[in-house]
Amino acid sequence: MTFDPKWNARYAADGRPFGDRPNDFLRAESWRIPKGGRVLTIGEGDGRNAVWLARQGFAVTAVEGSRVGVENARAHAASDGVDADFHCADLMDWDWPTAVFDAVVSIFVHFPPTIRAIPHARAAAALAPGGVAIVEGFHPDQAGGRSGGPPAEMLCDSTTLATDFAPLTPLVRLDGRVRLDEGPRHQGDAYVARYVGVLSAWS
Repeated sequence: MTFDPKWNARYAADGRPFGDRPNDFLRAESWRIPKGGRVLTIGEGDGRNAVWLARQGFAVTAVEGSRVGVENARAHAASDGVDADFHCADLMDWDWPTAVFDAVVSIFVHFPPTIRAIPHARAAAALAPGGVAIVEGFHPDQAGGRSGGPPAEMLCDSTTLATDFAPLTPLVRLDGRVRLDEGPRHQGDAYVARYVGVLSAWS
């Protein structure tokens, strides 16, 4: 199991704890996704990234473990007049499609180290040839930071992400400090790991 039930209470109490706008790294790297492409977002929360991707014309499938988060995401999509296919499921139990998506997006989705490689490998396997994975998470140097983040053991760097997402070819691997402005729970200086990888069309 990857889903922590605390998120139901947080999404119920805080509304949109990570704001309404898409993640900056996702927005900057979205040009790599073919126009109208099929996109899977995992750990989608209350829908900010899925709704933005749908507004750009992508066909979006989004998976989130929190029932309240999914309800909020569906309401967000409806208020914006866009369609996205939202699933409420634990990522360790979900029936992952294979070789389907033009992009997989994982934004600040963290896993215990004992299972982390499993959903990452399944995400890579969900990509069609030529598909890209766009991933941002908190780096180990973020431990104890005020701008957000999970327990220290769930943090990882871009080298670990590249290993987890094999057999993709890395296009972007960055570890460094950024300024977050993503709702009340992600504010201020943060140390992040960023990764983009592509599945070769010849795979």
